[in-house]
Amino acid sequence: MAHDDLETGRPTALPPGPGLSTVRQLSSAVAVPRLELAVERHAGQAASQSRILEGDLLRFGSHASNDVVLNDPLVSRFHCQLLRTDTGWTIADTGSLNGTFVQGVRVRDADLPANGARLSLGDSVLSLRELGPTGVTEIPTWSSFGELYGESVVMRRLFGLLNRVSQSDATVLIEGESGTGKELAATEIVRRGARADRPFLIIDCGAISPNLIESELFGHVRGAFTGADRARVGAFEGADSGTLFLDEIGEMPIDMQPKLLRALEAREIRRMGENVARRVDVRLIAATNRRLEVEVNQGRFREDLYFRLSVVTVRLPPLRKRLDDLELLIRVLLRSMNSEEREHLFTPEVLGHMAEHDWPGNVRELRNYVERSLVLEAAAPAPRNVLSSIPPHSRGSVLARGGPDLDQSFKVAKEQVIAEFEQRYLSALLQQAGGNISRAARMAKMDRMYLYRLLQRYELRSSIKD
Repeated sequence: MAHDDLETGRPTALPPGPGLSTVRQLSSAVAVPRLELAVERHAGQAASQSRILEGDLLRFGSHASNDVVLNDPLVSRFHCQLLRTDTGWTIADTGSLNGTFVQGVRVRDADLPANGARLSLGDSVLSLRELGPTGVTEIPTWSSFGELYGESVVMRRLFGLLNRVSQSDATVLIEGESGTGKELAATEIVRRGARADRPFLIIDCGAISPNLIESELFGHVRGAFTGADRARVGAFEGADSGTLFLDEIGEMPIDMQPKLLRALEAREIRRMGENVARRVDVRLIAATNRRLEVEVNQGRFREDLYFRLSVVTVRLPPLRKRLDDLELLIRVLLRSMNSEEREHLFTPEVLGHMAEHDWPGNVRELRNYVERSLVLEAAAPAPRNVLSSIPPHSRGSVLARGGPDLDQSFKVAKEQVIAEFEQRYLSALLQQAGGNISRAARMAKMDRMYLYRLLQRYELRSSIKD
């Protein structure tokens, strides 16, 4: 049973998920991406190694857990990763010390050229060339997994992985930006698993004061600290025989991380102020909107805890990476608002404009937008175009509209303000530089390729004159 004195934990009753037998029967075949990797130089020495890589996510670094391991002292443990999307390969630096270079240009994230690319990582040089697929993998054809919806290939791959994870008892790490549905994914994993009828507690690590988080997780005895006037059960005991979901695990203080690691490995906890160890049987699911590889590289997250949490890693894609799902998501949101008859508001023109937006708040932001569109359309004295409620940066400042939308989370509201600042800064920068992107990059002390990607994001490429 869940305990009522868990102030930040939310016990959840989970009915069994419907339609599981149908879910397992439906699948379709998709090609497995392949790359040819040639090592031209390794740790400063000439090399002539080559190999074939398969999969849609490939990690590079000096740690043995990477798909491509480079024993180069100038390569970080988790240096960078390649991701195959519907439009091609992208590369993202994961907080490496010495940077990731594509064709000699340092990048944070970039699209790789279709005809191949030359990468420089530390003192090593690699060349990549995409090959035609020779194999296929089965992915589901269904368009939802609980409250998660999508028909794009990336989402159907995700549904297949989540379904397999739900049948196991492994520790799971869910990564994804704010608003992508990490809690929904965790809830559905539990709903379809063997512990569905057991306690399910949710703890938000980012919402607890650092000096209280140990008590929240492990509990305390009376008199353990000032103000502890009674004994208290922690989340691990409250979730015994069930599941504990630690949201925003990346926010956990560094000095608390070894205690969590010990609890996971020993499967026992000690209440604060008590020497007696208590055995617990808890499945752990953790989630974060940070890249924990970056946090490990920067020394803000313990490497051993990262590997203990990431027995299975699930990555939820941002909405901007699956814009093909916009129509489906709008239909689902309208249905949840009992407004299906107003789907006509979202014309092809409106959908086209929506596809140009980055959606930093992801599906949460999309829901706010759909709801706002319905409210404004109903309040209009005459027929109006729903485009006027589209939230992209071009619609005016948050502060100019009378302040932030308090229906949004702090993180989403902050991201929106930052996006507006970036657009204004870049517009003024280009005007001052006379449209010359090289001059603008020098003025802003910014990588030229990164500046170009920002200009592309905010649709300012037309202002470039060089």
